[in-house]
Amino acid sequence: MKDIRSYIEENKEELYRILFDLCAIPAPSHHEEKRAEYCKKWFEDIGACGVYIDEALNVVFPYNCDGAKDITVIEAHTDTVFPDMEPMPYVDDGKIISCPGVGDDTACVAVMMLTAKYFIENDIKTDKGILFVANSCEEGLGNLKGTREIFKNYKGKINRLVTYDCHLEYIYDTCVGSHRYEVTVRTEGGHSFSRFGNNNAIHRLSEIISKIYTIEVPRVGDSVTTYNVGIISGGTSVNTIAENASMLCEYRSTNAECLAVMKANFEKIFTDAVTDKISVDVKLVGERPCADGLDEERQANFRDGVASVISSVINKPINFRCASTDCNIPLSLGVPAICIGVYAGGGAHTRAEWIERDSIIPGLEIGIKTTLNILENNY
Repeated sequence: MKDIRSYIEENKEELYRILFDLCAIPAPSHHEEKRAEYCKKWFEDIGACGVYIDEALNVVFPYNCDGAKDITVIEAHTDTVFPDMEPMPYVDDGKIISCPGVGDDTACVAVMMLTAKYFIENDIKTDKGILFVANSCEEGLGNLKGTREIFKNYKGKINRLVTYDCHLEYIYDTCVGSHRYEVTVRTEGGHSFSRFGNNNAIHRLSEIISKIYTIEVPRVGDSVTTYNVGIISGGTSVNTIAENASMLCEYRSTNAECLAVMKANFEKIFTDAVTDKISVDVKLVGERPCADGLDEERQANFRDGVASVISSVINKPINFRCASTDCNIPLSLGVPAICIGVYAGGGAHTRAEWIERDSIIPGLEIGIKTTLNILENNY
């Protein structure tokens, strides 16, 4: 087996080239087709067998999975939060690489791909299967579609998952569940002068929002629960009483009981706003589950084992946090899962996002070493 650091030195320019190529391919959630095509071709060009793109636009490379009943998923998501369908500016000054989506999660995809290449080149034998996946639809209203598809297609065979989707010093081992709604209020509207006094949809939506912001969040133990109204829109003109107004809103929690309480609170506010002249249409546009039926001891062993490997690479302690990631799906099914970091940077989900250029070098070492560690241990 080739020395890991020698392999990284030989492949670091390839790592930067993949990052550059992927950043030049726009990939909003549900529109990852071109990135998927790039990744599939790259895998095939390095000799990967059986690579395919599934119905959710995941790029899947099954390694040693024929007949395997113990499969580990190693994944990173190809979609970004940005709606752009044209390439976004990419700047590499030798120390910092800047581009929207460069860290979250494009650098992670590049690391995952070269981790897979290490296994191919060394023809590593294992009694466990690995799915290397460039998955779709992790962000926003993507609703974790890609990871849902993986667990549907490999039902009962996946025993653990690692997703690359954060900074080097962190592991997200607790998932945050959420419900997301598109709410539309409709009223009679009218001319702002001649029909003054008619119900205004913007006004009525504002009342709903005001009531949401009076909710006292529930707590169970050390749980964390939040809510937010993220987008509002509506109306016709300055001299028109608005006939309709809409919002996107959500609530999140680390605890399923709290999530249920928030659901009841939101639904009561929506229902109470309805009258014979005001309609409120509510559409659930996103649902991310909390953990359910998880063996906490096994999850802790998995987390701590991987953390020790990461810590040995970066020579720093690891911080454990909660977040909403692709891990929500396996954790909701009782399958151990963690989200780990393979870069250092900042500005995620902004157009000023950046990474430290050199940080993805230890990131690749982490990718390879943690995957080997998982295969060697029965987490």
